[in-house]
Amino acid sequence: MAALGITLAVAVARLEQYLAAEAKVLGSQSYEMGDRKLTRADLKEIREGLVYWQRHVDRLNPNPPPARAVGRVRGGSYRMR
Repeated sequence: MAALGITLAVAVARLEQYLAAEAKVLGSQSYEMGDRKLTRADLKEIREGLVYWQRHVDRLNPNPPPARAVGRVRGGSYRMR
């Protein structure tokens, strides 16, 4: 991955940019001026970018967070899922 120039620092920076873009779009997706409606960006595309860059960060991160076990308690017994 680094051969393409995508380092962990680059991936983290892009992910942060996409998170900031998502916040801006969620605050004001579109607006109208007279009879014209203007859209800032497509939230779907931003979220696809978030997934893309999060995968790069996950792949390049030498110290990923530990996996968590998920379980459910029913009727007094504990079952792992």
